[in-house]
Amino acid sequence: MSNSVAENIANFLKEFSPFSYLSHEELIQVTTSIGVINLDKHKILFQINDKLHESFYVVGSGVINLSVISDAEETLLNKCYPGDVFGLRPFFAKNNYMMTAKAREDCIVYAIPIAVFKPFVAQNPQVLDFLLESFATNTRNPFDKENRGKLITDNVYADGQQNEIQYFQSLAYNKTPLKISITSIVKDTAQLMTENLTDNVLITEQSHPIGIVTDSDFRSKIANGRFPLISTIDKIMSSPVITVPENVSVAEAQLLMLKHNVSHLCVTIDGSDKSEVKGVISEHDLIVAQANNPGVLIKEIKRSLSPKELKLVREKLTDLIQSSIAKNIPLPHIYNISGEIITAIIKRSIELAILDLGSPPARFAWFSIGSQGRKEQFLLTDQDSILIFEDVATEKYKDVKDYFLKLAKRATSILEKVGYNFCPNGHMASNMLWCKSMSDWIKQYNNWMKTPGEKSNDISSIFFDYELVFGEGKIEDSLDDLILKNTKNNALFFDYLGNDTLRKNPPINFFKKFNLEEEGEHLGKFDIKNRAIMPLVDGARLFAISLNLKGINNTYVRFKQLAIADPKFSEIYLNCADSFLILSKFRTLEGLKNDSTGDYINIDELSKVDKEKLKNALIPMKELEELIKDKFQLTQFS
Repeated sequence: MSNSVAENIANFLKEFSPFSYLSHEELIQVTTSIGVINLDKHKILFQINDKLHESFYVVGSGVINLSVISDAEETLLNKCYPGDVFGLRPFFAKNNYMMTAKAREDCIVYAIPIAVFKPFVAQNPQVLDFLLESFATNTRNPFDKENRGKLITDNVYADGQQNEIQYFQSLAYNKTPLKISITSIVKDTAQLMTENLTDNVLITEQSHPIGIVTDSDFRSKIANGRFPLISTIDKIMSSPVITVPENVSVAEAQLLMLKHNVSHLCVTIDGSDKSEVKGVISEHDLIVAQANNPGVLIKEIKRSLSPKELKLVREKLTDLIQSSIAKNIPLPHIYNISGEIITAIIKRSIELAILDLGSPPARFAWFSIGSQGRKEQFLLTDQDSILIFEDVATEKYKDVKDYFLKLAKRATSILEKVGYNFCPNGHMASNMLWCKSMSDWIKQYNNWMKTPGEKSNDISSIFFDYELVFGEGKIEDSLDDLILKNTKNNALFFDYLGNDTLRKNPPINFFKKFNLEEEGEHLGKFDIKNRAIMPLVDGARLFAISLNLKGINNTYVRFKQLAIADPKFSEIYLNCADSFLILSKFRTLEGLKNDSTGDYINIDELSKVDKEKLKNALIPMKELEELIKDKFQLTQFS
């Protein structure tokens, strides 16, 4: 590559992380080896299951779409703009690509050889820090200039899988490692390792690690005759030791092993080789951590025999959520694992209730509705649920319903002891209104959807956000089919639902200031749930039902799928998806800080940057509102 071209690319890259951490001379070294790729519109750079390339990529101009296959459909995961880095999987893994990179328009892409860039990772802690921080990040706030140039990870997991937890859980490792002095003899060390059934030993000096010997050292340095068995251990040890702090995550440990091409990490008090040894992490420990799907907490839930034990697990989940947010783990990943753990808690509560009451007299299905039905419940909010049992003979109906009401009351009582308050609106399976037969539920949904507004005190849109927790999948299928049938040519229903979505009070007033509470215990605070998050939730639900996005309840995923299903307005949907995550994070942090639902935020306590970030996250709501008015031609309930 000519010097002038390399110079131009270097000047471009220096504006973006991690290249901004390199000197101009280092950038020139990198850019002289860069390949320039002209990618035509819709052309694929790599796709799922392709063998890994020897380069990673930076968008020079245009937009690259990153997508995955979820439930047999292509899901747009992210869009990469100029300066964004993607295609990093070859840095961190040996298996094939797990996503597709396709040009949304004509693009110029820079291909940076990994072999050329790796030395700069090793030499520059800031570059490594950037990689570590961004390892599990695959979302970006388009309004946040601080995050331009963020790495887009290739670690993608389909909905329903639980192995995301490995990327933010702490590691279990050997806390009593073998330690020897530098004067130890190789033969004696081998005997010691054999007796202790371990494949490694640390060499320490004043309790600080100065080297490590593993089985591979014996194979490569002793078995081939390079050194005799009577040698001192310093002849075959690897030094320096790669050290990590005690709270290292699976992701960080995996990255460091791959980066340094080692099979063991030494855990020390402060993460440096100048502090006391606390343990050793091996590749086996990583395998065990990854094989623990869907996590230790799920196992504890299944073994729980009382509300007290379940409550302990829920407290651990809160800690997990808090630490995950602190580590900047993407919210969709946390939503997935949190949702599955909460679902497991609810399921176990139902199982414990059945153990008390005896076998159910008929087949049934228990559904979470509302935020848990959408898998958006981080904090200890109230419980929402419904119960549907199969149709039974008229003479059996009363006894069957009595059983399921007792079951529901026991299960909801257990959940209340775990920490989930009873729903103040009575939207629970323990309420006789929401515990009934399939035929009764068919009548209920028919009334809601065919004559909306006639009994407005009965209808709540959260009944359209449901997830099967326990029981018969066929009942869920029947409910799906019922709703689909009632949406066809039903302008009245969408007119009602659309207007209901737009009834929320606006978050920002005419003077571009936050609309704060004017009375009550939350006087002067901003209601982030009802003024900001719920309009997005309602809008996503409205469009998802109208476009028949079956089985997709999570608001973020709904917007992502809507961008694919309705590409003309994809920009609006994707902006709403990002806004939803930003607003949810604000709410979650508020709730964790004050041990509350996080619904009300004291704006005065936010920094100037956070205030601006919060305001920017509200911008897409206006576009969504206009799109709703236009799409559904709202008139009936205006």
